[in-house]
Amino acid sequence: MESVTKGTRDLLTAKLALENGTVFTGESFGASTEITGEVVFNTSMTGYQEIITDPSYAGQIVTMTYPLIGNYGINPEDLESVRPQVAGLIVKEYFDFYSNFRATGSLGEWLTANKIVALQGIDTRMLTRMIRTVGAMRGIISTVDLEDESLIEKARRSPSMNGLDLAKVVTTSSSYEWKEIDRTPFAVKTKGDQPPNGRQWRVVVYDYGVKQNILRRLTMYGCHLTVVPASFPAEKVLEMAPDGVFLSNGPGDPAAVRYGIQNIRKLVGKRPIFGICLGHQLMALALGGKTYKLKFGHRGANHPVKNLRTGEIEITSQNHGFAVDPQSLDPKTIEITHVNLNDDTNEGLRHRELPIFSVQYHPEASPGPHDSDYLFEQFITMMERESVSGARP
Repeated sequence: MESVTKGTRDLLTAKLALENGTVFTGESFGASTEITGEVVFNTSMTGYQEIITDPSYAGQIVTMTYPLIGNYGINPEDLESVRPQVAGLIVKEYFDFYSNFRATGSLGEWLTANKIVALQGIDTRMLTRMIRTVGAMRGIISTVDLEDESLIEKARRSPSMNGLDLAKVVTTSSSYEWKEIDRTPFAVKTKGDQPPNGRQWRVVVYDYGVKQNILRRLTMYGCHLTVVPASFPAEKVLEMAPDGVFLSNGPGDPAAVRYGIQNIRKLVGKRPIFGICLGHQLMALALGGKTYKLKFGHRGANHPVKNLRTGEIEITSQNHGFAVDPQSLDPKTIEITHVNLNDDTNEGLRHRELPIFSVQYHPEASPGPHDSDYLFEQFITMMERESVSGARP
C-alpha cells in the first residue's frame, strides 16, 4: 500500500558562502546549525539516500543537480552506512511530500534528526557551472550566521581536502564479521542464493569507508567477510589466512593514508587483492604510482568507462575527487584496464603477473547501473585460481 505524507514545517532562511566570495540565499530543510566542507555536485537523478550515507562523502557538501529531491522519502533498507555521512546537502527544490510504499519518513525529518544541515531554493545550475569552471571549493552553510562577509571568511579558513586523511574518521573502530546477504531481485537473478561451487571464500575487507552494498555483493558471490579498521596491520591479516583481501572506497586524499599504503605493500604477492575507489588509488600508490586531485571530481551514476581489455563500454556509478596518474605506473608491471570516456582519466588497473586488480568506479551500483557487477565474479575467479594452483605463500 502506498504511503503519502505532507510536511508542514516552517523553513528557516539559510545561506551558502563559497571561498571565492559568492553567497547564495535559500531555505533550510535540515538541522538549524552551520557546517563547512568541500562543495561538490552529484548528477544522479535518484539515490539521494545512498549518496547521503556514502562514507566517501565525509567532509563534503553535496549539491544534487537533479532539481527535485525528497519525493520518495527515506527508508532504512537503502542506507549505505548507519548514519548520514555528508557534511551538508544542497538541492534546487526539496519536496516534503513523499510517496513510496517503503518510506518510513521524510528526507527533511531524517536530516534534522541526524543533525545534518540542508539548503533548498538556490540556483543549483549556477552553482554547478561555477564548480565546473572554478573547481570544487570550500564552503559553509549556515542558519545561525547570515552575515555575508563573516561566512566567506569562515569558508576560506576551513580545511582543504588536500592532505586530509578522512579514512581514519569513517572506518570501523574494531573488526567484525559481516552477515547480511543482498536479496534484491537483481542479486537473486544474478547469482541466486548459493555461493558459487558451494564454497565460501574468506575475505578480509579493509574499511576505508566501505559502503554496505559492496559487502552485500561480495557476500552474494560467496564471500565470508571480516571487516577490519583502515590501519589494521597487514601481518595480522596474513595470520587470518584469508583467500583474498578487498580494499574499500573511502573519502579524503589517498596520499595521506600512509598506513594503508604500507599495509598494501606488505600484502602484494601474498593474497589476491581487489580494490574499489579509494582502494584503487591506494593500490596504485602501493605499486609505485602517484595520484592527483581532479578539478571537480566524478560524482554521478552515468559515467561512461571503456574496458580496454574487451572494448566494451560500461555505464558506471562514481564518487571520487582524486585520480591515479597512469603515466606514473610501470607499464612492464601494470596494465591499464579501464579509461573514462569523458576525460580520459584512469578507471582501472591490473598487475601483469600477480593476482591484483582495482577500479576507480563503483560496481556495486548503489545507486547506479549494474554494468560492472562482473568484477565481483572476477575476484572470485582470481581467488579460485590461486587456491587451485597453490601459488600463494
